[in-house]
Amino acid sequence: MLAAGLWCFAAGIVVLAWCLHDMPDTSDVKPLEKRPSISVLASDGSLIARYGGLKGNVVEAKDLPPYAVAALLAVEDRRFYDHMGIDPLGLARAMYATVKARRWVQGGSTITQQLAKNLFLTPDKTLRRKVQEAVLALMIEWKYSKEEILTAYMNRVYFGSGAYGIDAAARTYFNKSATDVSLFEGAVLMGLLKAPSRFSPTSNPKLARERAKTVIKAMEDAGYIGADIEKQEIKNAKITLAGGNPGSLNRYFADWVLEQVDGYVGNTERDLIIRTTFSNELQALAESRQRAIFAGMKPTDKVSQTAIVTLSLDGAVLAMTGGVDYTESQFNRATMAMRQTGSSFKPFVYLAALEQGYSKDDIIDDAPIRVGNYSPKNYEGNYNGPVTLTQALAHSLNAATVRLLQQIGVSSLLDVAQRLGLSRKYKPELATGLGAGEASLLEMTHAYAEIANGGHAIWPYAVLSVEDVKGNVLFTRENNGGMRLFSPRDIAQLDDMLVQVVAQGTGQAAQLTRGHVAGKTGTTQDYRDAWFIGYTNKLVTGVWMGNDDNSPMNGVTGGKYPARLWHDYMEPALDAPVQNFAPAMPRGDTQDSDGFSGMLQRLSNGWSDDSDAQPEAKARWRAKFNGNDKPVYNP
Repeated sequence: MLAAGLWCFAAGIVVLAWCLHDMPDTSDVKPLEKRPSISVLASDGSLIARYGGLKGNVVEAKDLPPYAVAALLAVEDRRFYDHMGIDPLGLARAMYATVKARRWVQGGSTITQQLAKNLFLTPDKTLRRKVQEAVLALMIEWKYSKEEILTAYMNRVYFGSGAYGIDAAARTYFNKSATDVSLFEGAVLMGLLKAPSRFSPTSNPKLARERAKTVIKAMEDAGYIGADIEKQEIKNAKITLAGGNPGSLNRYFADWVLEQVDGYVGNTERDLIIRTTFSNELQALAESRQRAIFAGMKPTDKVSQTAIVTLSLDGAVLAMTGGVDYTESQFNRATMAMRQTGSSFKPFVYLAALEQGYSKDDIIDDAPIRVGNYSPKNYEGNYNGPVTLTQALAHSLNAATVRLLQQIGVSSLLDVAQRLGLSRKYKPELATGLGAGEASLLEMTHAYAEIANGGHAIWPYAVLSVEDVKGNVLFTRENNGGMRLFSPRDIAQLDDMLVQVVAQGTGQAAQLTRGHVAGKTGTTQDYRDAWFIGYTNKLVTGVWMGNDDNSPMNGVTGGKYPARLWHDYMEPALDAPVQNFAPAMPRGDTQDSDGFSGMLQRLSNGWSDDSDAQPEAKARWRAKFNGNDKPVYNP
């Protein structure tokens, strides 16, 4: 028996020596392996979102609210002040659960052991690493006080969303110092330690709230708070995040901006700060009005998604919603979804006609038309006979529009669409004039912005500057005036026609109580897409509704919910402060700017591909689509 015991002791010594022979040097602390942090700021300097790794200020445990420390101890190590670095009872429970399940299912590590692993070891779940962890924990406990261990742990541990340490986590999630978090916020933060990604309040606010409730109950069970406080905190459980409420849709904008960073500064290891054109006021309006419209819909409407984009007249992206719930789907329907445009594409047909010398008051026959096998019908099935071009566009008459397109030629429409930034290859067929082609909401809103600003070339942009955390400026946007793409007279006439769409046509639901209002509805076949894109004298906003699986909605047209949402949002938006990021572009008057020769040219053939009053401008603009000068968004 004695011999057997000696052999077991000897074997234990050998195993222990094997486990400890390559123990790390406790003076050599493992550096944090974090990705560079990227902070995206709104135009007013407030934080929209943060990506990558962030390390906050070092906060002493004694300076933290006592309930924050209590929350940590309640869920991670209730016997912290009673053990010497390892907890035999906790270890026994963990070993029993692991043996029973035949896999690692429960951790028995103390806070000191977790700190030892974080500072010196790899996360591998092996017996050797666990022995080293226990020995290191004993060494740490012998050398440092409990308060010093808590301080080191709190400032080192990972809280998800790229935040290392409690101060970085508090600033990332709640935009405040760790010394200022509330009891519930402290419970949210400590609840993250179990699974930072799963319980993240930005991506899973519901799970984060339930996890925080569990932490609060554990605090009461451990005697850190009374039952009355527990009930009150759970009853009032609410997470308010930095940059908005849970599920805030501004993350669609931030994600879109993040995709562009490499194009401005290349691949860098620096922590970056991106200042953008984003307007918190407009974004809050867009989100609240979007929620209200969806709350008033019926299930029978069969509408599951929407997107909103607002631009200034020079292309600054001021607000964006890419869907109804970012936490459920990060797919950005404003920038990534390619949808059929329907009648929202029709204004480009009429602009092409105006360039060929047509007038908004010219007459076109709205009667049945057949070209080969193609025979488009009006939405309501009836025809109006001779109508003006203004009336045809205002009431979105398909037959009249196709007849006009047949007269001017599809090539002239494709040329106009290309100059408006719609670089996608559309089929050279009459159906293109009725919106059979696809585009993103951002692309379409951009096209309308070039109409709204008087016919000047712009690109949608969001990034104003990029700098590192030390203040070194890596990129600053230059304000360059856009070249004129269309005649002022043609744009003025089209603007008058789009005003009538809202005043007496299909877009009447978008009427505002004051100011200049113009726009166009769009509805695709079987009600798969519904659009309204319109503008005032300072803002351009596009609205799209539909379903991700392209299933039909139930009778939802662009003049219904999209136009109503546009109205409900844009009415208060008229009073919202809008910062100017570039000099205003002159809209010009309604007369031609190309002199007497230009007038003669217009009276004969007008502006066409063969006789162009500004061939150099057109050629330079076309070159953007064939060269290296690409738009800032990614179609």
